[in-house]
Amino acid sequence: MTVMQTTPAAAEQATPADICSAPPRPHPRPDGQDRYTISEVVAFTGLTAHTLRWYERIGLMPHVDRSHTGQRRYSNRDLDWLEFVNKLRLTGMPVADMVRYAELVREGESTYAERQELLESTRRDVLARIAELHDTLAVLDRKISFYATER
Repeated sequence: MTVMQTTPAAAEQATPADICSAPPRPHPRPDGQDRYTISEVVAFTGLTAHTLRWYERIGLMPHVDRSHTGQRRYSNRDLDWLEFVNKLRLTGMPVADMVRYAELVREGESTYAERQELLESTRRDVLARIAELHDTLAVLDRKISFYATER
């Protein structure tokens, strides 16, 4: 299974819940009727058209279908992938690592171990940043408390 595929609800019940992941957002259109223009994807994702084209150019965005006139036509699967890429961006993962991850996804199941290591490394970085932010928050709380008692 690739990151862009989903599992049936029954299969999700059988595995432990991933408490860190949000449920997938509903798609604006049902599968089969999911041909979005670049401006619609901009509205759904908050990304710019320039960013979407750049993602395609650098290999981060998988092949995007085109209409008979050459206009990009995005699918629900593309929206799911872009949502995942946005999460990777929020982690601070370098673009080169995101592109490498996309390449590994395209290579198939034989790359699961390498994908897992890439995500685990990113997770370690995120946890370190969270710890740093907790320390920073504690400093702010102490300062706020000090000023609250000095008035």
